[in-house]
Amino acid sequence: MSTDALPDLATLSTLLREIARAELLPRFAQPQAREKADGSLVTDADLAVQRRLVTALAERWPMIPLLGEEMSSAEQARLLADENTALWCLDPLDGTSNFTCGFPGFCISLALLRAGRVELGLVLDPVRDECFSARLGQGAQLDGQPIRPYSPGVDLGDCLAMIDFKRLPKARVAELFGADSFRSQRNLGAVALEWCWLGAGRFQLYLHGGQGLWDHAAGRLIAEEAGAATRLYAPGGNAPDATLRLDKRIALGAANEDLLGQWQARVALPMSR
Repeated sequence: MSTDALPDLATLSTLLREIARAELLPRFAQPQAREKADGSLVTDADLAVQRRLVTALAERWPMIPLLGEEMSSAEQARLLADENTALWCLDPLDGTSNFTCGFPGFCISLALLRAGRVELGLVLDPVRDECFSARLGQGAQLDGQPIRPYSPGVDLGDCLAMIDFKRLPKARVAELFGADSFRSQRNLGAVALEWCWLGAGRFQLYLHGGQGLWDHAAGRLIAEEAGAATRLYAPGGNAPDATLRLDKRIALGAANEDLLGQWQARVALPMSR
């Protein structure tokens, strides 16, 4: 599949919005949820969105199979093993815990993978009706308008940090704070949206201790195409590793490379439990 033949972002954006209106928003704060083997939640909304998107994408692009978070690990590994075949990567509901509690921070994340790289990505926030999108090498957009990172200053102390403390080693959390650390800290709880918000300038520093492929595929492409500096690391490693894999990755990001250098020094990899 050539770059020119990639699915149209506007068509995909419309499709995500239609499915979100039909399957997500009517169930918001009142879904039927159950706990998966890994302790995370899955709801009737996750499954309904995945069913609808599997069908809709197959009708429009039958040559592209789909890798979904709610598939078995064996099926996921089989699909990802063929790097020469284009592959959809879907998280039908990123931020499921937020969704079940009525906290308005969740999204649908969809990426297209091929030859070991992410070629396009979309992240739809149905509550704010915002759709972030990007094609590899062509910049990032929010509803058709270019986005860029923003920093109010050149030091960590000028920055707002988005940090997921739950997945960080407890002994390392205190080290992140101090007189020369970030200005303030937040945690949204929807990884794909967090990447997009970094790209859109809504915060300047990012740290997350355990992201799966469907967590970072679309959002990280959008952040990088916007101009943010990002890195992925294997747990316990200190060399960047952006290989498209199913196992978890530590994620770092910043509004620019200078801030990322300062942030890496502050985080002090390797980081393992």
